[in-house]
Amino acid sequence: MRMYLAFTALLACFLSHVSATALTYKLVANEKACFFSNVEQQGAKIAFYFAVQSGGSFDVDYSVMGPDGKVIMENSKERQLDSVFTAKATGEYSFCFNNEMSTFAEKMVDFEIAVENETPSALLPSKRGTSPEQTSALEESIMKVSRDLSTINRNQKYFRTRENRNFSTVKSTESRIFNFSVVESGLMVCMAGLQVFIVRFFFQGARKGYV
Repeated sequence: MRMYLAFTALLACFLSHVSATALTYKLVANEKACFFSNVEQQGAKIAFYFAVQSGGSFDVDYSVMGPDGKVIMENSKERQLDSVFTAKATGEYSFCFNNEMSTFAEKMVDFEIAVENETPSALLPSKRGTSPEQTSALEESIMKVSRDLSTINRNQKYFRTRENRNFSTVKSTESRIFNFSVVESGLMVCMAGLQVFIVRFFFQGARKGYV
């Protein structure tokens, strides 16, 4: 019971140092959407992840700007990004998605912004009968669990993105096969009608020759 309370207290301390925002946003055609995150400590780690789940060619333009308005990173026609950078100044950072290149396609974008305001160096509350070796081992166990959970979370996002893109590819292939079948059937009907017309024209010409 004592170890459980210590584990819960340390886990709460770790979670309090990181603020994260995970959203899904529908980016309509010719739209530019920006999201903002406030950094209160210089040198904080900022993790930025996004993936285009549907729409067009699964790509979007993006840019990240600091409080001074300078561009930290940007690129065009990007499908997915998973990046971590260090905040050189405190203030409001902007994360923008630009779909102005598209005239009709809507884009569904999953993204997450995580700001680590402090280094996770919380200490366990002192308990009688808890040695420093036990405390250190528990901290290492919690950090390992945190890393494993982060890895699982990123794998889930990756598999979800792959599933959506593969499903879209299957739908597109089915649509192309259906359209090709319709065109092929139409051509067969036209060819059959043209053959009937040619045969009738041939026999009608033959009758006129006998007359």
